[in-house]
Amino acid sequence: MGKFHDFIQPAHQEFIQKQHLFFVSTAPLSPNGHINLSPKGLDCFRVFSKNQVGYMDLISSGNETSAHTLENGRITFMFCSFAGAPLILRLYGKGHTVLPDTPEWETYAPHFKIYPSTRQLIIADITLVQTSCGFGVPLFNYEGERDIHFEWAAKKGLAGLAAYKQEKNLVSLDGLPTNLAVQSE
Repeated sequence: MGKFHDFIQPAHQEFIQKQHLFFVSTAPLSPNGHINLSPKGLDCFRVFSKNQVGYMDLISSGNETSAHTLENGRITFMFCSFAGAPLILRLYGKGHTVLPDTPEWETYAPHFKIYPSTRQLIIADITLVQTSCGFGVPLFNYEGERDIHFEWAAKKGLAGLAAYKQEKNLVSLDGLPTNLAVQSE
């Protein structure tokens, strides 16, 4: 049986900081829309307070999180222990996208390593924290981060990355606009 909390406890924050991988999930309001679930790494997650978190998001082939949070704000983060004591930690809340060249960017960006391929920051106000046993999660050894994304981004260059965002990151799978689309209007 899971345990619920109204905010991120110090032990939760300590657990989050030790994880090399987390998952973010969002969904559109449409019952026929696609639920998005994405793995994230690169030490890109931050706890700003007991009820606010965020992560640095790189350019990728889709931008579902931005579209879904623009439409309805719902977001869930999940962290699993793959080494040591078993634990699953979920953070439920309302998220939004923060884009470069906005006042919020100046507030949050200094907390992250920003790359040429950084697309946006996702910031979430957490309303519920859940922990559960994680007994069924297997043990894995962490070997390191992949550098494939950064090699791809370097080959694209800044102009190529901007063009890629225009081609691939303006709408969700279900046709919902992302914050990048709203910004470029």
